[in-house]
Amino acid sequence: MEKLAHRLGLKTDPTIFFVSAGFTVVFVLALVLFPNPIGDAFAAGRSWIVTNLGWFFILGVNVWLGFLIWAAMSRHGHIRLGPKGSRPEYNNLSWFTMLFAGGIGTVLMFWGVAEPISHFANPPLPGVVPYTEEAARDAMSIAIYHLGLHTWTIFTLPGLAFAYFINRYDLPVRVSSVFYPLLREGIHGPIGKAIDIASILGTLFGVAVSLGLGSSQIAAGLSALFGWTDGTGLKVGILAVLTVVAVGSITAGLDKGVKLLSNLNIGMAVALMVFVLVTGSTLFLLRAIVETFGLYFENLPRLAFWNDMLADENPSNEPWGWQGSWTVFYWAWTVTWSPFIGLFVARISRGRTIREFVFGVLLAPSLFTLIWFSIFGWQAMEFDGLGLAARAALGDQAGEISAAVAESVPLAMFAFFEHFPLTDFVQGFAVIIVAIFFATSSDSASLVVDMLCTGKATPGPVHQRVFWGAAEGLVAAMLIVLAGDAGLTALQQVITVVGLPIFLLVCMMIPSLIRGFAQEDIDHVSIGTRPELSDFD
Repeated sequence: MEKLAHRLGLKTDPTIFFVSAGFTVVFVLALVLFPNPIGDAFAAGRSWIVTNLGWFFILGVNVWLGFLIWAAMSRHGHIRLGPKGSRPEYNNLSWFTMLFAGGIGTVLMFWGVAEPISHFANPPLPGVVPYTEEAARDAMSIAIYHLGLHTWTIFTLPGLAFAYFINRYDLPVRVSSVFYPLLREGIHGPIGKAIDIASILGTLFGVAVSLGLGSSQIAAGLSALFGWTDGTGLKVGILAVLTVVAVGSITAGLDKGVKLLSNLNIGMAVALMVFVLVTGSTLFLLRAIVETFGLYFENLPRLAFWNDMLADENPSNEPWGWQGSWTVFYWAWTVTWSPFIGLFVARISRGRTIREFVFGVLLAPSLFTLIWFSIFGWQAMEFDGLGLAARAALGDQAGEISAAVAESVPLAMFAFFEHFPLTDFVQGFAVIIVAIFFATSSDSASLVVDMLCTGKATPGPVHQRVFWGAAEGLVAAMLIVLAGDAGLTALQQVITVVGLPIFLLVCMMIPSLIRGFAQEDIDHVSIGTRPELSDFD
């Protein structure tokens, strides 16, 4: 393998690179040759996982959040994630935009309208009447629970582990380095390589699912704008074009390509959000933002530990109830991103303290997410008819957005913009934002996968990085072909199965970090006795 890597001009660990690439190629070929058996296998795997281990996903993320808060508030919180005396490489604004655009920007564009409207029309909590004020409050609370603190917990824990062991102790830029306190030199052996290969494959599939969702939304937007047929061919064509854009950003590298796209993208997203706030029901939305803070923190304890344990008492439910298709899917999907986002955030967070890292990565994106959902979600529900009296007053116009969501989730955002001035322009602007989010996610993931293979923070050869960018686009295209009309359901099945081993890996990062913290030589500072007034004379 080493000779082949040298002949191809690769700068990488040959075993990790070729085994990961080989599994990727084999899977793509299998999707082409045997789509139905593979689809059935993933469907069976997903059903077993959500039925038997859904509680484990929900409990696990809560434990991770508790650990992160403890780590930040403990005496270890002032430890810098880098050599002694190091300082952050990026200012706070660039740091935030890079981690956000590479994180869930695509997801917010996809679900910003669709998820609140979905829960508004079909309340997941028992006894709640659809389209009522109670349904609206629950819808917002659940949507922000899914994409707020808990989602960023899944990114922050691996990010902290990578930043601590890689930046502080100069270990290879690989997932296996996180387990050095547990494996010692075994991180360079078969177990370590297996961890890295699993992380690479999980990242590829996690990003591929997001790219599949993004291409579906872009296709829906183009269909709304130009009347094009929203089919598999259009989605695959979009993937091909935007993969080329992402590859161009990859060749430019982290500082030029990814940073530029991230800053541009977040600026455009904020502009879109301000447009909705200003041209929509401004006073209502400003009040909604404030009230949504209270709703979120009021309902968070209940939602965070809600297991839908009585779901099997209702014969009409799926084997594990509503959460199998929502919360468990979200956590399984997000955790497949965690090696990618974690390493990416660790790379751009060198020199920050543990406390700064944890609260920055947890709170800043969560705050933006809450404001985003407050503006888009509440405005969408008001347009749809917020409350039974309002729906009666709207007449035939009531329920237009919820009907669009029921017909096609990717179409939700564009049906929403039909209620605003400059509809065609705003819909086109939204398509561009989704496309750039798409490119930023893809190029960031490709750079991270390349780091996992090389074990270094510096980029590998251009053709090596391009390979991973093209591989992500190809896997996403094959998943879209596999999904067919089933669309989102098939993507949920794939990612839930892939997410389980990655979830177990992230769980093991906590004991590894605890052992690492225990080795730190931290001075115990004594405040001393209270001075007397005479001491100040």
